[in-house]
Amino acid sequence: MRIISGTKKGMNLLPPKGSDTRPITDRVKESIFDVLYKYNLIENRIVADLFCGTGSFGLEAISRGAKEAIFVDSDRRAIEILRMNIAKAGFGEQSRVVCANAFKIGAPPAVGGEKCSLVFIDPPYKMSREMGGKWRLVELLKLLPEQITKDGLVVVRTEEKVNLLDSYGQLKIIDKRVWSSMTVAFLAMKDDEQTSGNTDNSQSCKSEFKI
Repeated sequence: MRIISGTKKGMNLLPPKGSDTRPITDRVKESIFDVLYKYNLIENRIVADLFCGTGSFGLEAISRGAKEAIFVDSDRRAIEILRMNIAKAGFGEQSRVVCANAFKIGAPPAVGGEKCSLVFIDPPYKMSREMGGKWRLVELLKLLPEQITKDGLVVVRTEEKVNLLDSYGQLKIIDKRVWSSMTVAFLAMKDDEQTSGNTDNSQSCKSEFKI
């Protein structure tokens, strides 16, 4: 696991401990960032890496020009390794580490109060499933529109078998990719017309690309 591109291209990241953290492969991470570049939401922007683990997404974003990355995770073992990866990359001034439940706090603003333009959501698979009749991931997706910029984007990684709807509150899926056993969905804010109109949430997104 390494930083793919940017100022720290090729830097190896310290691996996670235990089995709860699911490191993303370099190939899939590179493919995700290839999709993101067309939205111009990385350079000089605020990025949030929720359920960050060892910080692969956020550190990649800083390396590629992000102004600041906010890392959120409740696993103190992962946070310890994350801090070592931040120090190794020399990204201390561009990083904010929050040890908390991302389902509850979402994407905190930067120190200066700026909202995030790009949010990565990558919880352990067992946390992204419906639990006890309540789907915590849905509640998080409904919270995020208040915390991101109007042109912001939310990237969600889940198991392929998780059936995401076309939209959740003010967020709608604009792209969805399938890699092996995982699905990566890209959600953007609805425009005013879509928000005020009737939106059918009963169908799952049909825009899929398998690799």
